[in-house]
Amino acid sequence: MSAPLARMRDLAVAYRADGRTVHALRGVDLDLIAGEKLAVIGESGSGKSTLSLALAGLLPDEAKRGGTIDWPSLGHAPRAGRDIAVVFQDPASSLNPVLRIGEQVAEGARRHLGLDRRAARERARDLLGRVRIPEPDSALDAYPHQFSGGQRQRIAIAGAIAARPALLIADEATSALDTVVQAEIAALLDTLVREEAMTLLFVTHDIALAAGLSDRLAVFRSAELVEAGETARVIRAPEAAYTRDLIAAHIDFASPRLVGGPA
Repeated sequence: MSAPLARMRDLAVAYRADGRTVHALRGVDLDLIAGEKLAVIGESGSGKSTLSLALAGLLPDEAKRGGTIDWPSLGHAPRAGRDIAVVFQDPASSLNPVLRIGEQVAEGARRHLGLDRRAARERARDLLGRVRIPEPDSALDAYPHQFSGGQRQRIAIAGAIAARPALLIADEATSALDTVVQAEIAALLDTLVREEAMTLLFVTHDIALAAGLSDRLAVFRSAELVEAGETARVIRAPEAAYTRDLIAAHIDFASPRLVGGPA
């Protein structure tokens, strides 16, 4: 097994609200292995998005973090945008409506890889083609509003991987899309992660989608890690009663949309 990209021990995140402490994560021990696709699943409020924000260093100032996150594979603290990139649920939150697509996708390559304007634009064109944006040459000079929601998410992914990060975090990146487009984005992430030799943290409430994409699953409930393990094992033989109930409620085992690859 490869060395952990990230090693979390006793990770906790809490907030103060209305004079009381609200725990968003508590006592999480979890390794993120370099090169793997780890899906983090659980109901709303389970702590899965808080985990991704903690890893990315994007927790709000009012959050109190405890425990440790080490980065054995990197050997240094991760650099936002260079070592870690995040794709959020709504591409409108990551795409600037008044900047051309080419500028936005090329920004990471210019800032973190030191490419000049022409080389960064070439990388942006290549990435737009790889995420299957039609006519990438024309798309470079277009604006976000000229694309569909699924296309905007593909563009956000292109921008996120422009600097070849070690870790790509997709935080509910498919949740705002219809079922067909969700599957297309999951398949795209699978391809890009393999081609770019990245590690993927896929945060979702869609268990079937997670099962088809991931190597391992981590199940969260009420701010705590319930269980983690190889996807096939967790789906077929879950150890925790909560995991069994969650899977039974969301996966139809008569369907072909099961472990073994994106739908």
